[in-house]
Amino acid sequence: MASHSSDLTISVYGHPSANPESVAGLFGGKHVAQTDGSEDVAIFAINPNSGVDEQTIANWSALDDFQTPRIVVVTELESGEADFDDAVLLANRLFDQVVTPYLVLHDDLGAPCALISLQTQEIIDYSQIPKKTIPSDPEHQMLVSEFVDEYATHLAVMGDGAFAAGLLFPAIPLIISKGIGVEIVKTYLSEINRSPN
Repeated sequence: MASHSSDLTISVYGHPSANPESVAGLFGGKHVAQTDGSEDVAIFAINPNSGVDEQTIANWSALDDFQTPRIVVVTELESGEADFDDAVLLANRLFDQVVTPYLVLHDDLGAPCALISLQTQEIIDYSQIPKKTIPSDPEHQMLVSEFVDEYATHLAVMGDGAFAAGLLFPAIPLIISKGIGVEIVKTYLSEINRSPN
């Protein structure tokens, strides 16, 4: 999928430990220290092992006034003790309520290797190249059933177009080296229609 930089102004925020420069480069955005509200969409990179700095929190709050669409990407999931769930808890506490359209699945050694969609319950397996989408088994479906219901409720309450309207904030696991989450973020970015000036 092509870069969105020619279509959208994408700002990326986050502490250096979350690697916001790499996130910006990947999605055709620009790592910005402080918002002025001019972006079409904002990506907030969080490293669950180091938390969220005050400037990143301030940038999120400043974008509330503009109802800017925002995505939270959780990076550095292969290092440290913290995981995707820890980052989601941080985002819920420090930003706004986020939704998790995908959950992380781990291999036998505990490394992230796949995502399960809470909308379709399909698994995107990144352990092989190219990635492969497969149906989940009943065990996985049972384990995520509560999350599936919670996600469906959020979508029903918010309605279609809630992300583009700046009302629904997805949190996406992102491991650039494995391609995990990349196409999902690009799909969300494609929902943003740049308004004419």
